[in-house]
Amino acid sequence: MAKGYWVSVYPANSTPEGLAAYDELARSAVQAGGGRLLSRGARVVAREAGITQRVILIEFASFEKAVAAYESEAYQKALTAFPVGVERDFRIIEGID
Repeated sequence: MAKGYWVSVYPANSTPEGLAAYDELARSAVQAGGGRLLSRGARVVAREAGITQRVILIEFASFEKAVAAYESEAYQKALTAFPVGVERDFRIIEGID
């Protein structure tokens, strides 16, 4: 079964400190859903478009588990703490194997 991934890119964040409450709730929800944080995008080398944006990559055992974790009550609660002023491009993708 192919793994599933959450990919989050943050093109704009006018309140980085505002993510603390969301991060705490989201971390618990991701762990409860079986997710494993692979990258928090601390170091980025930008090529092509040249945009260095914060990128978060989380791995799940399957695409279905990734979708279920997003739809979980715990993660939906985390989303209520997502701050105004932060722009995010969020995707759930299926791995190749």
